[in-house]
Amino acid sequence: MIGQTQHQAKIDWIMIGALGGLMIVGVCFIYSVTMAYETINPLPWYRQVFFMQCVWYALGITAAITICLVDYNALARWALVAYWATILLLMVVLVVGTVVNGARRWIDFGFFKFQPSEFAKLSFIFAEAHFLSRPPDELKLGNVFWKAIGLLVLPFVLIMKEPDLGSALILLPVGLTMLYVAGVPVPYLRRLLGAAAVLVALILIDVLFAPPKWQIKLEEYQKRRLLVYFGRDFASLNATPAQKAEARRQLRYHSYNVDQALISVGSGGLFGKGFRQGTQSSLGYLPRLGAHNDFIFSVIAEEKGFMGSVIVLALYSVVLFTGIRIAGQTRDRLGKLLAVGVVMMLFSHVFINIGMNIRIMPVTGVPLPLLSYGGSSVLCSLIAAGILQNVYLYRRSY
Repeated sequence: MIGQTQHQAKIDWIMIGALGGLMIVGVCFIYSVTMAYETINPLPWYRQVFFMQCVWYALGITAAITICLVDYNALARWALVAYWATILLLMVVLVVGTVVNGARRWIDFGFFKFQPSEFAKLSFIFAEAHFLSRPPDELKLGNVFWKAIGLLVLPFVLIMKEPDLGSALILLPVGLTMLYVAGVPVPYLRRLLGAAAVLVALILIDVLFAPPKWQIKLEEYQKRRLLVYFGRDFASLNATPAQKAEARRQLRYHSYNVDQALISVGSGGLFGKGFRQGTQSSLGYLPRLGAHNDFIFSVIAEEKGFMGSVIVLALYSVVLFTGIRIAGQTRDRLGKLLAVGVVMMLFSHVFINIGMNIRIMPVTGVPLPLLSYGGSSVLCSLIAAGILQNVYLYRRSY
């Protein structure tokens, strides 16, 4: 027993190495893209964006190490407290949050803009894992299933109210995967997925084809993103030639950022243009406020080409497959569900962000874990990695 405990206490260095590689890539390319900005370049080093990213890395690593000091079974006892605390914060941000581009997602503390929706994902994973780690027979009860769905719906609705469609959508694959792994009867999940698919299809048909009077009320920028993604004309069916011409101009204008991101990815070729040699970002074709956030993958692809993109994907693959291995090695239900939830959250972020950079997904503002600049995103990603390490350290195995 002592030997087994000592063996299990080893840190998963493979994951640590991949996370370290992602952080190095992140700070290098944030440095590359932001130092080309005339307004940022003259600032002292301690006010540069790349330095602040290093600060968030340091704080995130500290938080991850702190989490690893306490067994996840003990942490789970506080899962509902953390869940309701983030629900409260999501309500607070709707009242006193800072409005940026029509969205109220941040609480501004001056030196730091706190985004509760990022931490709501982690608290949801802990609360859902704690709730579902009950005897399998109980999961067959209808009321248990609907309570689990309720834990998902509440933060989803509040985040949608901000509105933050990207963060809200992340909760769906995370929650459904955890329900499936927990052993919720498949017919329940099949009906839920069927209803969700019908709802999404109706929304898309409504936005893309219905007259303006009959459309579901969405934020204007959300409608534009869907129209851009599907290449739909902004003009109505009975529009005049002048209105159609204006609609085509609007379509080109609103699809500009996505088009430039795709050009960045394609122009990098096999090995890229070289570090700090990317013209799309340095000349301002990529949005100055988004190149080091949502479109950081495009910067990497332009400067380091296909091979650089493959290295980034390989590092993410190491983290994700290591998380899957941890989930497979863990024999208690709580640890398995925590690992599965974290892996699905990270995978969803990577898939959606890279997908919007290569135009297989609509733009949703989902950050790329550890590469996109942002305090809340970095802290959330490293705490998630800390949860995986915690499960690995204190897992129960045969």
